[in-house]
Amino acid sequence: MVSFRSQAPAPKAMPKAMVVCPHYLAATAGLNILSQGGNAVDAAIATQAALGVVYPHMTGLGGDGFWLGYDNRSGQLYGLNGSGRAGAGCDRTLFTHLNAIPQRGPQAVITVPGGVAAWGEAHQRFGKLPWADLLQPAIALAEQGYPVSASQSRWTRVNADHLRAYGERNPFLPGGEVPQAGDWITNRPLATTLGRLATAGPQDLYQGDMAAKLVTYLSSLGGLLTKDDFARHTTTWVDPISTTYRGHRVCQLPPNTQGFTVLQMLNVLEGFNLHTVGHGTADYYHLLVEATKLAFADRDRWLGDPDFVDIPLAELIGKPYGDRRRARLSMAVAQGYPAMAQGGDTAYTAVVDGEGNAVSLIQSLYFDFGSAVVPPDLGFPLQNRGALFSLDPDHANALEPGKRPFHTLMPGLVLNSENRPYLVLGTMGGEGQPQTQMALLTRMLDFGFDPQTAIDLPRWVWGRTWGEATTQLAMESRIAAEVRQELARRGHQISVAPAWAEKMGHAHAIWVEPEGLRGGCDRRSDGAIACL
Repeated sequence: MVSFRSQAPAPKAMPKAMVVCPHYLAATAGLNILSQGGNAVDAAIATQAALGVVYPHMTGLGGDGFWLGYDNRSGQLYGLNGSGRAGAGCDRTLFTHLNAIPQRGPQAVITVPGGVAAWGEAHQRFGKLPWADLLQPAIALAEQGYPVSASQSRWTRVNADHLRAYGERNPFLPGGEVPQAGDWITNRPLATTLGRLATAGPQDLYQGDMAAKLVTYLSSLGGLLTKDDFARHTTTWVDPISTTYRGHRVCQLPPNTQGFTVLQMLNVLEGFNLHTVGHGTADYYHLLVEATKLAFADRDRWLGDPDFVDIPLAELIGKPYGDRRRARLSMAVAQGYPAMAQGGDTAYTAVVDGEGNAVSLIQSLYFDFGSAVVPPDLGFPLQNRGALFSLDPDHANALEPGKRPFHTLMPGLVLNSENRPYLVLGTMGGEGQPQTQMALLTRMLDFGFDPQTAIDLPRWVWGRTWGEATTQLAMESRIAAEVRQELARRGHQISVAPAWAEKMGHAHAIWVEPEGLRGGCDRRSDGAIACL
């Protein structure tokens, strides 16, 4: 006699390759490249190119980019600094009649956009598929169209006057009007530009026809960059920096990014038992905010282009320095801090492929739509990252020709005890970037939350909120009222943000486990997890 018994279905296998970014169409573009045999670098380029089409207010060909990656073949971590330098004729004397560098318009475009050159460098060293193939998904989206996201519609409305002032036949204002969420929109000038890049290569933006068009249009508006500025641009391969935390190695890029701040914060936090502190308690938020202030004080003192500023980086991210800084932290009273303003419009992409390669990539225009200067024949806005330079000659971030500015962009990557990728993570959000990374890292490494839960839990941002100079602690309304009240009692200036506030950033993460991958995508964005 044969007996039968019911058996539960076998669990579905975990994904082996994954793309996460703030727009679902761009994630799909990256996944398509993976399905065609491309690797993580190929997929990251395709994803960022597509983001420049469907999320043009956050990123695009006119911005800078930073890469933090892991090459499985060599077992090596690598960093790529794709930030542009100030033009040879861009010095402080041009702005002596002003209190600051203009944030919009042609005079805000004083650094060469370095993101596309970084794509080319990454592809040349690690790419698997032909360069032209990587841009085809973005070309199709720009030529055939896509539905406008609520985010693009909202930020176009905010910037409509700027866009009208600095760009003729602007593709982001079809018929001269702000598109509504769900409207179908094309960007044929950008499709042509991407097609040109596909055939001529990324160097065309710096030494070819595209560079000539950019400079000619900028010059017609009174811009400052020249053909020589574009031709001189170079991308820099850099060694990542790191610290240990709870048995893992947390990796960032060195200056001119603010990546070292999160390493400092973790060194301070390592002296506390967060399980005793408790997740989501007033002590938890207070501790993380006060660690932020300590790190930001060092950042504001030292951060600039290391080719111009001697930064004591090894000391700043060392454990002994973290011990000394921790001694200054009070759990009873909030520290004071001067108000500063940073921008925060950025697009972060995380990719892990089936071969074990990983890419953490972030690219930005700085402000929403950057400078708002959109060359009409090219279809993309130019960044205003140079507006972050200081006009104080004694400041580490003082404007000088050939200098790279202070950058908020900071892709993150965590290695396990075997020095292999464990977490790939990052976020947009200016000053919120290190704070959000710290939130995700403590939630996953200390408390064991999965990536999606860690991202979904309520967040906060202390200080700058999308360009506004402030020392307030903005907290999503989902954080308990009694917790906010206790923090106010300790001296924090509390402001209540919506339950899912975009000012908290668009955080994304991939958790690499032996069985496969777990992803997390921020519902504050229009993103998705695309996986194989």
